[in-house]
Amino acid sequence: MARRSRRGHLAALGALALLAVTACGADDGVTTEHADAGPGGVEVITDPATTDPSDTTGSTDPAVETSSSDPGLALPPGVGALDWLAYGEDTDTSILTVPVDYDDPEGASFDLLVARHRAHDPEERIGSLLVNPGGPGFGGTDFALAAEHVFQDPILEHFDIVAWDPRGTGLSLPAIDCIDDYDAFFGALDITPDDEAERQAIVDNSTDLTEACVTKNADILDHVGTNDSARDIDSLRRALGEETISYFGFSYGSELGATWATLFPETVRAAVLDGAVDPEAGTLQQEVQQQEGFEGTLDAFLTQCGADPGCAFNNGGKAAAAYDVLMDGLDEQPIPSSQGRPDVNRAVARQASIQAMYNDDLYWGPFADALAAAQDGDGAGLLAMYDDYFQRAPDGTWGNELEAFLTISCMDRSDRPTVADYDATMPEISAVAPRLTPPGTNSDYQCAFFPPSKNPRATITGAGVGPIVVVGTTGDPATPLASTRRMAAALEDGRLIVVTAETHTGYGESACGDDLIHGYLVDLEAPPAETDC
Repeated sequence: MARRSRRGHLAALGALALLAVTACGADDGVTTEHADAGPGGVEVITDPATTDPSDTTGSTDPAVETSSSDPGLALPPGVGALDWLAYGEDTDTSILTVPVDYDDPEGASFDLLVARHRAHDPEERIGSLLVNPGGPGFGGTDFALAAEHVFQDPILEHFDIVAWDPRGTGLSLPAIDCIDDYDAFFGALDITPDDEAERQAIVDNSTDLTEACVTKNADILDHVGTNDSARDIDSLRRALGEETISYFGFSYGSELGATWATLFPETVRAAVLDGAVDPEAGTLQQEVQQQEGFEGTLDAFLTQCGADPGCAFNNGGKAAAAYDVLMDGLDEQPIPSSQGRPDVNRAVARQASIQAMYNDDLYWGPFADALAAAQDGDGAGLLAMYDDYFQRAPDGTWGNELEAFLTISCMDRSDRPTVADYDATMPEISAVAPRLTPPGTNSDYQCAFFPPSKNPRATITGAGVGPIVVVGTTGDPATPLASTRRMAAALEDGRLIVVTAETHTGYGESACGDDLIHGYLVDLEAPPAETDC
């Protein structure tokens, strides 16, 4: 199962030095020494010399404490008010306390880190725009703190951009945590087992990973899903004091936004869902759809590389054949990577390949270089892309994004495919993705061993909301256009914008698409039922 996080132009800003996110206002402050947004994320680097978290000089006024006499704005039981602290010239941070279980508001709570980028033009300010970069499992606050690099002037001028690290993710507490070393669970695997013992090792690996996630997160396991996150959105809206609010979600953020719109239709001012999933696909069907999308983009990369003599992996115009030979070779004999790290086998190279397909401008050149180096016996470049996929920090530590992704995704599902179900689906995946998943590839059984969900994600309809804008790109590997079309069709009034691009998510890739998005968010001018850009 590949993640559905936004990997766009923000990935080019990895060296951007932002201040550490530090927020107070709840029982516990949250401080990061190093955090990476993951979904094409901005690297967040601590610089204590440039900020004093206890200094509130220049901070904006705390959020208006909403009156309980207005049922649309009263804070739900167990939800705390926002107390903003200045972070940068135009940004603030705070903590939103919400119940782990909204039906037990006196019980345990999550402290959600929230960030806000204030509108450039206060006199033309429309309200807040809630944004989510995807995942599930990724924190979202970087999309507010780095808003100048994500959003364009029409949005920056008219909206306070408000983002948060959803429950269980990022710097919100408690965070989902399962394992400490991804190499042991992923890098060492032989995904094309030759005998029953090797196959059983994959089953045991999935069992051990699930057991760790379930055991370590037992207190929150049933309350990290999309339904509860959608309720957090409504709590955040109330804490911001806005009767209706606007939303911009990318990738999985589209699923979260559509769920929120379905559950709280009367609170939606406008909603944009960019890079949308198929909301009706089951666990295995979604895996088939996604692997087909990555395979198509990989084929496009190999075709382009083969036609370009300047591509490092051109191989005399036979890049596709050379890729197949390399993958087969890595399956038979892994190659060295970096000291103390696993050799690069087919599993590592496969994850590197998936990582590279998220954005042609950012990743295809380095991926070609890494493949060429691997041909010469050097796997360090492919390992670096594998590390990027799994969010391994330069100091060797791993983030919790994949663990949160697995836990949230599986607990969102009402279906629990068995090992036999996964095995029966592998030929279908191999048929649509023979390079990434050749015949004989074993499944990783990611959701087979999680307990049944007590709160599976609500059926998405968008009923009563009015127009919701859905954006898809023609070459999106993670949320293929066919899936995005199904999201638009599932909504009562979905308006589809199709952007021609080989990227995951379409905002910022087309002036035509961006103008339609801006016109809708700012002026509520909904585009036609479908527009090609």
